[in-house]
Amino acid sequence: MVTAYVLLIVKPGEESTVAEKLKQMKEVKDISVVYGEYDIVAKVEKESMEELQNFLIKKIRAMDEVERTSTMIALK
Repeated sequence: MVTAYVLLIVKPGEESTVAEKLKQMKEVKDISVVYGEYDIVAKVEKESMEELQNFLIKKIRAMDEVERTSTMIALK
């Protein structure tokens, strides 16, 4: 299992929209809308690095409201 924290910068005013979309994804285990450089922090779990990469590219980065992401892989 791969656990990652995905930091998202979204278009202004779209925080709630993106947060709701993320909450519907089974891979997203926790989500927080935050203040500062990033707008949202999401905890994501996938079975492999390849699956994580595909999820990030095809689901999260594909959202029109998402401007940029940064991913931190958690060590266990």
